[in-house]
Amino acid sequence: MTEQINPRAAAYHYEQLAKILEGKIRSGVFPAGSRLPGELILSQEYGVGSNTVRRALDILRERELIVTVRARGSFVTEQFPAEG
Repeated sequence: MTEQINPRAAAYHYEQLAKILEGKIRSGVFPAGSRLPGELILSQEYGVGSNTVRRALDILRERELIVTVRARGSFVTEQFPAEG
């Protein structure tokens, strides 16, 4: 079952999506070195726009959880910082 974005929550949709994806990264659903689904797939899966997905991925990059390689996609970093 996919976690869903709560449209009534106080948090912005991109913050909710970033939290969901971070949880999947830290729990090993997306292990180190794995490629995340593309923007279109994430957009469809979570019912949000592509701009929302991009902003969520920006947050994950800022947290050093993923790196994005142009024309290849976004990948989970081999070692990511501890939660905090």
